[in-house]
Amino acid sequence: MKKILFATILLGSLNIVMAQSPYVTLKDPNHPEQHILNGIITKYALQNDESYRWYNSSQSNYTAAESVVNTMQAAKGKVQIVLFGGTWCEDTQFILPKFFKLQEQSGFPDAAISFFAVDRSKKTIGGIADAFKITNVPTIIVMKEGKEIGRVVEYGKTGQWDKELAELLK
Repeated sequence: MKKILFATILLGSLNIVMAQSPYVTLKDPNHPEQHILNGIITKYALQNDESYRWYNSSQSNYTAAESVVNTMQAAKGKVQIVLFGGTWCEDTQFILPKFFKLQEQSGFPDAAISFFAVDRSKKTIGGIADAFKITNVPTIIVMKEGKEIGRVVEYGKTGQWDKELAELLK
């Protein structure tokens, strides 16, 4: 019952956020020449913004193991993924472009991924980061039937975030 209530609150929060702009652009207080995205975004927001040059360069240096690609491919239609990242965060800049390359190689659908950008205090408009108890970014959460089955935080426990993600997807 608690998980159903949580899912209802989450969906209600998403509707409130979506009724407004799905994200905002903020000046980065630590780097005034840059900006931070906050709210619901997609990988395309990063790919198409020239100020995030790190996206393509980080993605180009990654080749996913075939077993990881196959595991993610087999998970299509069975799970949803919720991502939290900070456009200001070096760990996000390193991992999430690689995650999206893995997603594309596996054919995992964009529609099964919810991507939330956080500010430097790791908060999102709509309070979604608080609802998921996000403390570090990036965080990749695997959901099945509205329930969290696991998460990979930053580089994971072993430093092999993609292999840890594949274990959750099995």
